Amino acid sequence: MKRIVVKFGGSSLADVDRIRGCAEMVRGASAECRVVTVVSAMGGVTDTLLELADAAAAGNRSVSYKLLGELRSRHEEAAAALGASEAVALLLDQLDTLVAGVSAVGELTPRSRDAVVSFGERLSSRLMAAALDGRAIEGLEAGIVTDDNHGEAEPLMALSLHQVRENLGDPLERGESLVVTGFVAGTQHGVISTIGRGGSDYTATILGAGLGADEIWICSDVDGLMSADPRIVPEAKLLDAISFAESIEMGQFGAKSMHPRALEPAAEHKIPVRIRHSFNVDCAGTLITEDVSRGHAIRSVLLLKKCALLNIAGAAMVGRPGTAARIFQALADAGVNVQMISQTVSEAGISIVVAGAQLERARAALERKLLRTKAARHVNVEEGVSVVAVVGSAMRGSPGVAGRVFSAAAERGVNIEAIAQGSSELSICFVVQGDAGPDAVRALHEAFDLRV
Repeated sequence: MKRIVVKFGGSSLADVDRIRGCAEMVRGASAECRVVTVVSAMGGVTDTLLELADAAAAGNRSVSYKLLGELRSRHEEAAAALGASEAVALLLDQLDTLVAGVSAVGELTPRSRDAVVSFGERLSSRLMAAALDGRAIEGLEAGIVTDDNHGEAEPLMALSLHQVRENLGDPLERGESLVVTGFVAGTQHGVISTIGRGGSDYTATILGAGLGADEIWICSDVDGLMSADPRIVPEAKLLDAISFAESIEMGQFGAKSMHPRALEPAAEHKIPVRIRHSFNVDCAGTLITEDVSRGHAIRSVLLLKKCALLNIAGAAMVGRPGTAARIFQALADAGVNVQMISQTVSEAGISIVVAGAQLERARAALERKLLRTKAARHVNVEEGVSVVAVVGSAMRGSPGVAGRVFSAAAERGVNIEAIAQGSSELSICFVVQGDAGPDAVRALHEAFDLRV
């Protein structure tokens, strides 16, 4: 029989009815496939646990008791309805003890934060296992081992894939219903860790690669990936299939795709990933696979809002090796993520896009690093801009695509302030005024006729 890994996000597990709906989907798939289920925490629980950890470390007992009460009430209610009261009560008692320990010490280490936040997935796995009459398995028990970088732990991939195969292969073949905690793993010393970016999706693709799955389903509250945000373009269509490379580009621009890190195990092992709705079982969703037949040159038009454009200029930058390195190192040291880069051939200017929330930090870092050392003369800032991106692997080697993109924007009266295109030719990105972003998206969607 085929093997599939099915992952459910927090919005799909928000209450008892939704958990039962997800369980029904798994049972339907189990009629024809061997299924491993991966679960996130119930919707909103991870944020509550993080708030709880901070409150405990600060010695704020009233907030800690309030949050613990909310978590206990929500999970006990679900457990009573699903028949998981004993397993859930044991975990909630462990959480109480851990929080009391953090409060007593008055310190929250990355390791203890991981321990607190892990309870979200550990609790939801017990609830889903009860709904499926299956077995809850924590990430380390499944075989996923990481380094000691708590909060952003990196899986030790070769070891993890081997152990997943050894630990889950036989139970899966026997037809057991296995429910694995997403996001949560463990170090080689048996200490709980979390894998950070990519979270439960990453867990699902690691399990899929380790088990040699035929397909991985990532289930949430959307039907799949769209040709544009339907709130901007009502006639946007569902994409039946895209390539791994296209999905990575889309994920970088906030589309309902997967984090690029989470796609790596599936892409490397050539395992198709399907983005689909947890409750719209008649919709096949979007299939992400190694190669997709060429169609439209552009597959999707995306919009990144609330950005800031920093223009760094000065004749001193021309022919001076290391200027770009100093710029990016200054931003990295300040914890600023660069979303887009554009540089003139003259080397007299570099334009950088960052999230609006990081603007002041970025400006201060650049002024401190560059202006004081006279490595640049100006750092000019424009707030409230948007980045428009067109994505499509068929752009490679297709003459005239960039011309059509910029002509469509110009015909709609959209002024372009900066442009970037990588050598992969998978995307073209450009900066516009914030209020012009939606118009640009609609113009490009219409120009490339992405409705059909």
